[in-house]
Amino acid sequence: MAEAGLQPQVLESAPGRANVVARVAGADPSAPALLVHGHLDVVPADPARWSRPPFSGEVDGGLVWGRGAVDMKGTDAMVLALVRHWARTGRRPRRDLVLAFTADEEDSAAYGAEWLAREHPGLFEGCTEAVGESGGHTVHATAADGTPVRLYPVGAGERGTAWLRLRAEGTAGHGSKTNRDNAVSAVAAAAARIGAHEWPVRLTPVTRAALDGVAAATGVGASTADPGFDPARDTDALVDSLGDAAELVRPTVRCSSAPTVLEAGYKVNVIPDRAEAGIDGRVLPGAEEEFAATLDALTGDRVQWRYQHRSRPLQSPVDAPVFAAMREALQEFDPGAHVVPVCLTGGTDAKQFADLGIRGYGFSPLRLPPELDHGALFHGVDERVPVDGLRFGVRVLDRFLRGED
Repeated sequence: MAEAGLQPQVLESAPGRANVVARVAGADPSAPALLVHGHLDVVPADPARWSRPPFSGEVDGGLVWGRGAVDMKGTDAMVLALVRHWARTGRRPRRDLVLAFTADEEDSAAYGAEWLAREHPGLFEGCTEAVGESGGHTVHATAADGTPVRLYPVGAGERGTAWLRLRAEGTAGHGSKTNRDNAVSAVAAAAARIGAHEWPVRLTPVTRAALDGVAAATGVGASTADPGFDPARDTDALVDSLGDAAELVRPTVRCSSAPTVLEAGYKVNVIPDRAEAGIDGRVLPGAEEEFAATLDALTGDRVQWRYQHRSRPLQSPVDAPVFAAMREALQEFDPGAHVVPVCLTGGTDAKQFADLGIRGYGFSPLRLPPELDHGALFHGVDERVPVDGLRFGVRVLDRFLRGED
């Protein structure tokens, strides 16, 4: 970025936990600024399970291989390539851009976006909207008449993160003796109830738009606006009718709660005096109180629960000019694109920047071939991304981020 004439700041929240922020001056200083953010951290990778070294960045077969290729160093590279291209050609965006490359998104964002928003809010002055990861990539589907359809989901909402810690205390004792105050039994039973709970359908405006957009693109002939449509009764059938595209919306019509960790005991013949469990909960916009009340009921008086990490759900308007600009940029380079808003199943750094009043969208454009399972590559083995897909993404980002000349 310095070579491109920018003045990047390296901001360490802790030793070795670096964030990098720079501002690109726009041609219209009266226009609101746009935040473009991407995280620098990645999840671990076991080299023994990969066909190529996971941190090599090897290019082979038209693909870039390595941990972070999809999530999300590929997008970071596109942004860097673009601002360097602008510097060489004398181009600039219409509005100011704030580029933020963050640490810690793959954990809690405590050393990354959360720290930046709290400690350096002035860096984001004037930003009204933001674009980040998880959106703008090709999803190949099949229409009702059997023809192929290319969908491009753009994130316009996120379920809130609710990582929970369950705890029960009991009476320690010998494993061979009757013990009605067994903490392990209490926590295991509560975790099982939480995992088996069927959360009710809750359609947010973004998810309604996603259902209707995908249904229209695939020609299934149904809509949430149809007379007599009952969300509680008809949503699952509508989702099922979407075929290959169903997973774009299925996880976001409900809250969810998945038991992921059980911790208790140290010896098989000793009943411990306490047991704990971890639950990965995800909460839809507007469902926070319902979620907490449901956890109270499922855990009962015997088990206590608390939030280990919590971030709020988000939703951004899908009728905003910035969303239209993303659609137009994708369709310029793929005229057959069907661009639909979606609520993301998980969370991104957009949640942290939302605390500054910045509306977030998931937009990391990438054209993908049908044979590449993009979703499975997130945190997966042999993560890889097509070089041609990155070139497509750079062109789309150039069109979108420059705006009107």
